[in-house]
Amino acid sequence: MSTLEIKDLKVSVETEDGPKEILKGVTLTIGDGETHAIMGPNGSGKSTLAYSIAGHPKYTITGGTVTLDGEDVLAMGVDERARAGLFLAMQYPVEVPGVSVSNFLRTAKTALAGEAPKLRTWVKDVNGAMQKMNLDPTFSQRSVNEGFSGGEKKRHEIAQLDLLDPKVALLDEIDSGLDIDALKIVSEGINDFRARDGKGVLLITHYTRILRYVKPDRVHVFVAGRVAESGGAELAEELESNGYDRFLKAAAV
Repeated sequence: MSTLEIKDLKVSVETEDGPKEILKGVTLTIGDGETHAIMGPNGSGKSTLAYSIAGHPKYTITGGTVTLDGEDVLAMGVDERARAGLFLAMQYPVEVPGVSVSNFLRTAKTALAGEAPKLRTWVKDVNGAMQKMNLDPTFSQRSVNEGFSGGEKKRHEIAQLDLLDPKVALLDEIDSGLDIDALKIVSEGINDFRARDGKGVLLITHYTRILRYVKPDRVHVFVAGRVAESGGAELAEELESNGYDRFLKAAAV
């Protein structure tokens, strides 16, 4: 079972002109087995939400709560949040020269599980995850994300999701920069993960195309640091047809 509960979350960042509030009271709950999609214009606070939940030091929590299965996420360090069951797939995965994908994944799995996975089983699991993402097994010997194409980086993120098996996946624009073939592969990986017992997914996206493959239970429209409206999958279709105009006008009033 997994429940991520966000209540009245307020977040600010430091700017040259002082603190700037980005999230202005966000409330939503991702229940067991649910997939929530967050859509909104640039600068609306979508990525800020994901990074704040994960514990990025750039963001300062000024109000509200975040709990995972009743545990206070905001009281945890970044590593503790990962061990508690949170996973963040980044929009722009960073390169880590000199650290092989294989060592990175095994070190991460060991830190999460509290013991190293058995090598023979682990190699099989890694190769299987790479194969599902249409990544050559030799990728495991390369430095993390170094020289990877944009699509390879995103597929590598989903391979990590498969192997690390968190409770809740925060996917920040995992579909950006993907061609149609890579989008289908990534979507299949997300669907495989959420089919497991007790998983939740928070999917941040600009576009409805990934939602044709990863069907959301709920769609939330983000505008100006708030949830402007929530609904079912039909809300995403409205956004595809009409854009964010009516939400932006309402926020400006």
